[in-house]
Amino acid sequence: MHSSRSMIRMAAVLGLSLAGCTAAAAAKNTTEGASADQDGSQTPAQEAQQARQSFSNDNPFAQQSTLAFHAPNFDQIDNSDFLPALEVGMQRQTKAIEKIANNDAEPTFDNTIVAMEKTGQLLNRTLQVFYGLTGANTNPDLQHIQQVEAPRLAAHQDAIYLNDKLFKRVAALYDQRDSLDLDSESARLLNQYYDKFVHAGAKLSDADKDRLKSINKRLSSLSTTFTQKLLAATSDHSPIFVNKDSLAGLSEDQITGAANAAADRHLDGQWLISLQNTTQQPQLANMSNRDAREKLYSASWNRTEHGGDDDTRDTIETIAKLRAEKAKLMGYKNFAAYKLYDQMAKTPANAEDFMHKLVGPAKASAKAEAADLQQVIDDSGQDFKLRPWDWNYYASKLRQQRFDLDESQIKPYFELDNVLQKGVFYAAHKLYGLSFKERHDLPVWNPDVRVFTVYDADGSKLALFYADYFKRDNKNGGAWMSNFVGQSTLLGTKPVIYNVANFSKPPKGQPALLSYDDVVTMFHEFGHALHGMFADTKYPMLSGTATPRDFVEFPSQFNEHWAIYPDVFDHYAVNYKTGKPMPESLKKKLMKSVHFNQGYDMSELISAALLDMSWHTIPADADKKQADEFQRSALKKAGMYMPNLVPPRYRSSYFQHIWGNGYAAGYYAYLWTEMLADDGYTWFSEHGGLTRANGDRFRKMVLSKGDTEDLEKVYDDWRGHEPRIQPMLDNRGLAGHGDAAADDSQKPDGGDQG
Repeated sequence: MHSSRSMIRMAAVLGLSLAGCTAAAAAKNTTEGASADQDGSQTPAQEAQQARQSFSNDNPFAQQSTLAFHAPNFDQIDNSDFLPALEVGMQRQTKAIEKIANNDAEPTFDNTIVAMEKTGQLLNRTLQVFYGLTGANTNPDLQHIQQVEAPRLAAHQDAIYLNDKLFKRVAALYDQRDSLDLDSESARLLNQYYDKFVHAGAKLSDADKDRLKSINKRLSSLSTTFTQKLLAATSDHSPIFVNKDSLAGLSEDQITGAANAAADRHLDGQWLISLQNTTQQPQLANMSNRDAREKLYSASWNRTEHGGDDDTRDTIETIAKLRAEKAKLMGYKNFAAYKLYDQMAKTPANAEDFMHKLVGPAKASAKAEAADLQQVIDDSGQDFKLRPWDWNYYASKLRQQRFDLDESQIKPYFELDNVLQKGVFYAAHKLYGLSFKERHDLPVWNPDVRVFTVYDADGSKLALFYADYFKRDNKNGGAWMSNFVGQSTLLGTKPVIYNVANFSKPPKGQPALLSYDDVVTMFHEFGHALHGMFADTKYPMLSGTATPRDFVEFPSQFNEHWAIYPDVFDHYAVNYKTGKPMPESLKKKLMKSVHFNQGYDMSELISAALLDMSWHTIPADADKKQADEFQRSALKKAGMYMPNLVPPRYRSSYFQHIWGNGYAAGYYAYLWTEMLADDGYTWFSEHGGLTRANGDRFRKMVLSKGDTEDLEKVYDDWRGHEPRIQPMLDNRGLAGHGDAAADDSQKPDGGDQG
């Protein structure tokens, strides 16, 4: 998963609606000046006003950090610093934007577009750190600030994109774009600004603008509410076991970890398994007690549906309804059509057509896998039908039977530091000439966080990289990348990038041993990091990972391939005790097992992507949907309703990507970019694999571009043709299962934006 944007086009991330825009509108809020709540507490407007008054040059965000790469001063930052810096940051940007809009001089590219790119630097550096902490190390104070600032930031964004005077200047430049003699990147930036203003509602009537502002503020608040409810539910409904026998099959380290997790909550003598964000939980592959498996699975599946304060269903139903209304207001048939206007897929129809080409192969493969697992159950003399909580356990058994392989054999070869330095970093060195030096002089937000200076092939300092890999109760689920500082030659900044994951933290003094899936996650997120590190653009809006959703996952999914590339694998897959490489016999077993269970894996992913698209193709005039009923009908309609075998990777009520992380109508991007990544890796295979020449070409033609060129053209120029689906089917072991268009190009052909 990825999470990053430059300021003036920042999407809603972690529940906050950010734009590189300012606080002008926030100051004009209808709540401004309202009286205190009846319980004596301050209103959000009063808190904001007091925060602005308390801002001083002592605030750690007041000036650009003097640390290396302008890295954040985490040892100086207090929770109380954020609200004043956010409020004053919006206020200052508002003044700068108003100055641009009211400039008496004729609009020029420099006095309008470039001037906007330079605004909001205080707001930007504050928000980048705020997002980082609310995602990876939150607390009640930060969550309160989220609730206060979400609608204010949404209003701030609207104040810029709905500013008539400002839009007239942008539109005037756009109308004369062919005569401005702009370089290609500047021309791209002008087009992007014009499109963003129009897409944000700049051409709406005043009445419709007022309605849009109201919807945007409400959506930003609801997104924050959803994220906070989900975090609480995931923690509060993690299952507790009172009998150690229930955990039979888990390793001693896993059992100790569960005991420690319970002890942290003062549940001595009990065991707690912390939930991860997906439906299936890793421990299900090893738990031999079927009742315990069902308890763990049910805790995951039902975490947000207990009817209490952390039940998210009404929240997501309201979000979906409001998004549909917003799309209609903007002149689109549905929210998906509104969102996909600038994506590679272009339209919901194109995205759905692509996904449906995968449904047949994935579902057929999953059903064949289910039959094999049922046979294992029957052969063991047990009399029950395979259910979702059984799948991973019996898949693990079948995997062991078929390949003579289980996770306990391979984990000793996947020690975290070896994977990071001898695998992830090594592949980056071989491909791009990068080197990495760990440093201990920079402050971090948690003692588990590590920091590295990244050096380019010529020895120059390229970037700063933070790694935060272990799960905490106050960390959002999943894994992601983002920036504390973005690259821009206009602003003179280099990338400060972080990766976050949720790997199980080992008991003190024990090594962190990863599953193969964890290894792939590390390579994936570092692919995003490389995309950010190699950014080489002038303008912040176009830099690094600021690309459409259905392109941004391409570099990360492409980077996964190096996890199993022989030269890289042999370099990091060494026994943490002996230092010896994985035996050839064990390695062969692992390689043969890579395609195992791919029908299930792809089916749960496709189900989630189609579910996302269904939620966001609801017409505006439709009644508000009931979450569980809607999910059932949507999956049935898509041909992916398999509740007793393969549930979606995320249930609607805990689908953080689409309700809190900006992937609304965009989860299909993981599948779309798998196509790009697998087809792209085929190019490397055809041209010598892991070589500097290949890496440098990929860096120059793809990774450094950001959003400075049309991304279809970027891909086609590098690859030599449009992306093809066959390598994806081959690589995922789905070729020959069901019906699919094997070698049709997936290039979008326009469609029904409406």
